Amino acid sequence: MARHLIQGRDVTIPVRVRQATVCTASYLVRADAARAVIAYSGLDVAEVLPGRAVCALAFVDYTDGDLGAYHEFGVTFLVRPPEAGPAPRRGLLAGFSELRTAGAGTFVHWLPVDQGFTLEAGRTIWGFPKEMAGIDLRLSSPYKRCIVRKDGRLVLDLLIKPGVPVLGRTARLDAYSHLEGVTRRIPWSLSPHRVRARPGGALIRLGNHPVAKELSELGLPKRALVTATASRTSMSFGEAKEL
Repeated sequence: MARHLIQGRDVTIPVRVRQATVCTASYLVRADAARAVIAYSGLDVAEVLPGRAVCALAFVDYTDGDLGAYHEFGVTFLVRPPEAGPAPRRGLLAGFSELRTAGAGTFVHWLPVDQGFTLEAGRTIWGFPKEMAGIDLRLSSPYKRCIVRKDGRLVLDLLIKPGVPVLGRTARLDAYSHLEGVTRRIPWSLSPHRVRARPGGALIRLGNHPVAKELSELGLPKRALVTATASRTSMSFGEAKEL
């Protein structure tokens, strides 16, 4: 069993999250713009439709887990696995066919948190690009809201409207990170419960931070493809491997 010493505490792999509330808004964005954003990673976005990639914004309230309680916000992209080879010829259904056969992962592009322990653990163990930011989560009403501020500037204000109950399914996929010139693959499992989802369902206001500018260059704000909330979620993160 792998162990990592973080701020005087032993963290064993796999790292487990026993309870979290997860809210996501996924957007179809121009694939060429998304490729430009993550070019530094050496990974390629998955084109789920010709010329279109998926950018997902997520905010999470971790209440019980091996890294303690904290808030997190993420900007992620659906990416092709590095071993997938050349992208297939683009047809209307080519992207979805590739996802089924080759699998796709989630590349974590930006990952602010509000607690120091999880920041150091995330960067040290997995190479996640965690950094400190102000993350104001408002989850007590059916409308879920997240306000992110960094360096005294508003990054975004994201509101997710409630969807209809859907069945949550355990997912096992790969997360990808890039830090200090190294890209890593992280085995990740996710078991969401009390899930609600709907087409659209997000309101977003961008601020004047550079990350907000980057999101605007992807075409945000725009109508979300789908939004989802899961009020009882468990997760597990395995050992990272360098690519």
